[in-house]
Amino acid sequence: MTNAHLLEKIQYVIDTEVISKQPNLLYDPIVYSLSQGGKRIRPLLTLMGCELFGGNVEKALYPAVGVEIFHNFTLLHDDIMDQAPIRRGQPTVYKKWNENTAILSGDAMFAMAYDFLIRTDSNFVQRIIQAFNRVAIGVCEGQQYDLDFETQDHVTISEYVNMIRLKTSVLLGGALEIGGIIGHATDSDLKHLYAFGENIGLAFQLQDDWLDAYSDVEKFGKIHGGDIAVNKKTFLYLKALELANDEQSGQLKHYFSSTNFDEKEKFNAVLSIYNDLDISQHTKSEMQKYQDIAMKSLSSVLVSEQAKQPLKTLAENLLIRQN
Repeated sequence: MTNAHLLEKIQYVIDTEVISKQPNLLYDPIVYSLSQGGKRIRPLLTLMGCELFGGNVEKALYPAVGVEIFHNFTLLHDDIMDQAPIRRGQPTVYKKWNENTAILSGDAMFAMAYDFLIRTDSNFVQRIIQAFNRVAIGVCEGQQYDLDFETQDHVTISEYVNMIRLKTSVLLGGALEIGGIIGHATDSDLKHLYAFGENIGLAFQLQDDWLDAYSDVEKFGKIHGGDIAVNKKTFLYLKALELANDEQSGQLKHYFSSTNFDEKEKFNAVLSIYNDLDISQHTKSEMQKYQDIAMKSLSSVLVSEQAKQPLKTLAENLLIRQN
């Protein structure tokens, strides 16, 4: 099936099975959060992981939606922790309603995710839940590291990469793994498929870091400097500190010590240091490293090259935005 057809199947289940019930203040925010769109990459990967091995995607459809519900649950709670007022161009749930509503609706979504995950052949369920639990715990660990880094003076690049691996990438790998389980993949193939998803996730998150500083705003719709404005210790900042001389390091630490600077002045000053240190190219090289690892992992999956092509194309499309 084409990706468009798979996405239609995912959206149909969301539209017909995730509906408002009583009490309204519990269920309306759930419907609202899932109706805001997004690329649906994670459930798509679940279906593609199943299809890769010739599996029946209908058996993976509800687990795929379960993965998407879990992802959106994490966003509800993350937005509270980050005090983020906007998501996908719309008010976040805690802003539209309140924090208590967002917490409770998120809790319900976590339970709903399990309900969808087990709606497949019973012989898959135990392995699916084991894979999902491992990933879900990893996402929570990544979020805690992210919160920890906000108050830590010193964060290494390896620590940062591990944080984004847990917070973002493991769910991409897990989505593919769940699909592969339903598609009857071998343990060896599942391992390589998971590694493909995890490393594509790392490259994608590094690309997001790069876009914050270097994207064409009109082309990508991403406002410059959001990470710099809130002193987020991204790969760009950490790589710059690694390469900076004493004067540059002092300036970076000065600008990342407060959010009270004029945002335009701060962004231009930090970007000037990034440009002097060629941080754009260093970030692109790091992205390419993880993309290469991902493609090597996919090449180790023992199915035909024709079967792998849709995943290769999806990965290339996700990682083409900086060119």
